Amino acid sequence: MAIQSINPATGENLQSFNEHSSSDVSNILSLTAEAQSKWKSTSFSHRAELMQKAANILRENNEKYAKTMTLEMGKPISEAKAEVEKCAWVCEYYAEHAEQFLSPETIETDASDSYVRFDPLGVVLAVMPWNFPFWQVFRFAAPALMAGNGGLLKHASNVPACAMMIEDVFRTAGFPEHLFRTLMVGSSAVEQVIESEHVAAVTLTGSELAGSAVAQQAGKALKKTVLELGGSDPFIVLKDADIGEAAAVGAKARLINTGQSCIAAKRFIVEESVMDEFLAAFKSAVESKKMTDPLSPDCELGPLARVDLRDELHDQVERSIAAGAKLVLGGKPAERDGAYYEATILANVREGMPAFDEEMFGPVAAVVPAT
Repeated sequence: MAIQSINPATGENLQSFNEHSSSDVSNILSLTAEAQSKWKSTSFSHRAELMQKAANILRENNEKYAKTMTLEMGKPISEAKAEVEKCAWVCEYYAEHAEQFLSPETIETDASDSYVRFDPLGVVLAVMPWNFPFWQVFRFAAPALMAGNGGLLKHASNVPACAMMIEDVFRTAGFPEHLFRTLMVGSSAVEQVIESEHVAAVTLTGSELAGSAVAQQAGKALKKTVLELGGSDPFIVLKDADIGEAAAVGAKARLINTGQSCIAAKRFIVEESVMDEFLAAFKSAVESKKMTDPLSPDCELGPLARVDLRDELHDQVERSIAAGAKLVLGGKPAERDGAYYEATILANVREGMPAFDEEMFGPVAAVVPAT
């Protein structure tokens, strides 16, 4: 089978990647474990030198990596460039501070000599999402590799080109060839990887459903886990707020990455006495955001990452309106090719509606009245 890279702005099939077979996966696991067994004995200064090279490679190739992100999942190009720079920063940060963070700590006990020592875990599997396809990986990989671990990446299936580029960054920087590898597999193969004797821990960023599945599999195999799952963060506007500023900040906080962020503001809880004023200012701020080709430097709203995600979002909007939410702005797929969805505001949102109870992963703001 092949894993497809598809441009959500146009529907164009950009590239195909061969999926790894079960035997391919087993071979990669073995090679990564072997590389990590040697890497764990290297000095922090050596690791830091290579990590700094990774940062340099990211900066030198910023436009190439950013364009790949934009073509593969629709991120506005200005945000994609900023993401690459942030990845370079995190490489530098851990290159500079890892040795200090992981230095043994002497502690006082009734024993003659007590201390805490930080040893590498081994090979860490990262199941990563498509919404920040470089940042989510580097924020795991930089500290993990600096700590003496190896890394395996099972990236979201719609960003395979990003996944391969990230593997190449570490290889080009001089890290051992198999220390950080990308697994070209679907989600059904994750359990096999977690169960492998070569994997010590797993981290996942993604949906509650995916997190629940990985947690069960890791628990069964007695593997350490770190999970970051979805949410519906509140943005609270009180009557004594600067309403104009709150509306402007709220629009940015909701629409960054075209609304596809786990930590974006999603539910706007507004005191009823300033509701009309806030809605007017908020509508003006949201509808001013420019939707265009994500490769355009002035793009502020790109397409959603996939057409099916756009359709799921629209279903949530329609069900919320049917349950009594008031449509203030948008509310439907944009009239253009690709997976675009209009910037949308729903008012009078209350508990029991999808816009209140579920995460809305796209450019939809739910405004909730509060007394």
